[in-house]
Order: sequence, then C-alpha cells, then structure tokens
Amino acid sequence: MLEILKIGTRGSKLALQQTRMIASQLEHLNPTIKCEIVNIKTEGDKILDVPLAKIGGKGLFVKELDEALIDGRIDLAVHSMKDIPTELPAELQIGAITIREDPRDVLISGDNLILKHLPKNAVIGTCSLRRQTQLLNYSPNFHIVQLRGNLETRLRRVEANALDAVILAAAGIHRMGWQAKITEYLPMDICLPAISQGALGIEIRKKQKKIQSIVSALDHQETAKAVLAERALLRKLEGGCQVPIAAYGEITNSQIYLQAMVGSLDGKRIIRDSESGSIDHVEKVGIQLAKKLIKQGADKILQEIIEAGKAA
Repeated sequence: MLEILKIGTRGSKLALQQTRMIASQLEHLNPTIKCEIVNIKTEGDKILDVPLAKIGGKGLFVKELDEALIDGRIDLAVHSMKDIPTELPAELQIGAITIREDPRDVLISGDNLILKHLPKNAVIGTCSLRRQTQLLNYSPNFHIVQLRGNLETRLRRVEANALDAVILAAAGIHRMGWQAKITEYLPMDICLPAISQGALGIEIRKKQKKIQSIVSALDHQETAKAVLAERALLRKLEGGCQVPIAAYGEITNSQIYLQAMVGSLDGKRIIRDSESGSIDHVEKVGIQLAKKLIKQGADKILQEIIEAGKAA
C-alpha cells in the first residue's frame, strides 16, 4: 500500500507547477510514496491591490502553509526560497534546497524591445522595490508601476499595451515553459537578483526523521550553500521585501563569491560590494559582506526607507 505524503502549496499556476515537479521527483525516488498536493490560500494571495512592502512582506506567502505544517494538515511545503523569511517558526526547518534555476531577472516588452531600446519614459511593471531601485539607477526617467498578481496577470498587462514592459524572474518563466516570451535576460551588473532567487525550498517539521530522509535526496549542496550565504547577509541587514536588497552567491573551486546591493528607492544611491571565502564558512561570508555594506551607509538607506514606509 502506498504511503500518502501531503504537500502544501499556494494555488497559483506557478506554485502548482513547482510543487508538481517536487512531487514527481519524490515519487520517482520513492516508489512506495504517493504525493497528494494540498492547495492553501495565503494572505499574500488574497491582498493584491496593496504593495507587499506595505502589508508585511513576503512572509505573507508562507504563514498559512507554516500553520498547516505545524498542526499536521500537511507533511511538507514547497516554497520559492525568496519567499521564506530568514527566521522560521521554532517547530519548522528547511529540509532541502533544490538546484537553482536561472537566477536572473528577465524583461518582457510589448514591442520586443530590449532595455536600452525602451522609450525614455517607458512604463515598467514590477512588484519588487529591488528591481525598482536598480531600474531607476539605470534610467531615472523610467516610470515604475507597482504590479502584483500571478504571472499570467502581469503578462496580460503587457499584451494589452497597458505597460511597455514587465520585469520577472527567469526561473518562473522557465518552469512554466514560457521562454519564448522573454525579450532579454538582464545582466547582473544592471539588475542583481533577489535573495535565493531561482531556488525552491522544502519546509518540514523538525524531528521528522523519515520525511527529512525522503526530501534530503533533493537537496543541492552548492545551491544550499549559496542561499545560506545570501540569507545570512539579509538577516544581518535585517531586511525583507520591504527594502531593496539584492545578492547572488556563486561557488567555484570550494570558494564562494558573493555580491550584494542596497539602494534608495529613487535609484540615486546604490551601494554595491562583494566578498569571497571558503564554502565551509558561507554564512560568515554573508555577514562580512553585510558589514561592508553597512560601513558604506547601507543601514542608513534602509532605515530611511523603513521610516518612510511607516509614515506613508
């Protein structure tokens, strides 16, 4: 008799697609297991007319899933790692971090124009302050529109000519099989990605040795170490999606190279630096880079943004 493994997920097409991928891999590796996908509506999915920064950040996409895990309604949850807060509930842990998809952002434009060919006052949609900061640093004349909703909703705004372009994560577009819609992959010197962008996390309850053993087969050590470094930096900066922070870690020859960015919302002030070190101490590398950014004034920029948000 097959053992049922209940996997919790948000109900968007992308979240379901990502969860089906994980379920298929787990069933392939464990023929005695049958995965049952449980759709759970999160607060972040319900509130679509307010920017995330004003309603508590991306933690709103995991709270209900965490609750379902804690009370046993599901056995594990699949998240985009960039949606997971750096501090988890005491009862939970990340059981595996999957191999990273393309971490870059992509531009999708109505007239198939790449970034440097967009009109001077192009209207660009994004739900990310991180993207807003870097786009305005690239071209202060761009008009950035806060755009939330699922991938289909955001793409329709371009197709209906309501926007000149949108900026999205390459990973989601790839997983949906929509690569043909991509106009341009944005280079990281223009748009550094979100913390953990492209990686999926499998969240489980602590002390569940059997489930830990099952999901650990999907853990990709290189990705996990890079993500740990990025999340350590984010934790040190005490940031979330309410503030524009970007980072990306690459591992080569047992060394991690981590680059990061903090900037003002108008794009006029950008602090960017890097740090490298042994893969045996990736969190230390993340903390060291955060300290370098703070010394250059990152903490002051972040505090100004947080205070402005409170006053709004």
